[in-house]
Amino acid sequence: MTRLRAAASLAATALSLSLAAPAKAYPVDCAILLCLAGGWPASAECAHARTVFIARITPWPVEPPLQIWNCPMRANFRGEAKPIERLFDIAVRGEPVPLVSISETPLTLQLVQDRADVDISDPAFDFVRSIRVFEITYQQRRSSDGDCNSWGAVYMGTYGPQGDYRRRRSSVSAVPTASDLAVPADCRSYWHRSVFVEWRDYEGSYGHEEVHY
Repeated sequence: MTRLRAAASLAATALSLSLAAPAKAYPVDCAILLCLAGGWPASAECAHARTVFIARITPWPVEPPLQIWNCPMRANFRGEAKPIERLFDIAVRGEPVPLVSISETPLTLQLVQDRADVDISDPAFDFVRSIRVFEITYQQRRSSDGDCNSWGAVYMGTYGPQGDYRRRRSSVSAVPTASDLAVPADCRSYWHRSVFVEWRDYEGSYGHEEVHY
């Protein structure tokens, strides 16, 4: 078991301690980050984190499922600890990350808009960049003239090197096979609308979820 997976397995205890403080003491995105890394270990806190993660892709509007810029990994900045070690500290030691300290302490590193407040370009954080969100709409039908008419629109959301989220136009062919999208080989009437999210945890195990609407 890797160090980070061990940390995530202990997240239930750490998060329970942190969540005993005022509601804003432990941003839910810190919980999502930890629980995602550890493969969503069984705990009430990770169950809640996953619920928020999925709720954000439930239309409408579709939001980034992980908003890492809301997890102040260096709000209580101590030296030059690596981000992965900081994440471990948050999980295992249950260090509080009170949002109030960010505004009241001028020398504290501030949250960064739409990206992590630390350098997460290290491969240890590839599990963040593995998250992909697909907004899928597809329909087909045969016209009265016998022509097969189809129309599809796919948008894909991805995370950049520092956890910044980008959404761009994609294609039906790019939709992962784990999605329920199944375009019929013939031209019978077919309609599909969903948001599909996939990810890999810290050890590379694959996971996905799809919300239909």
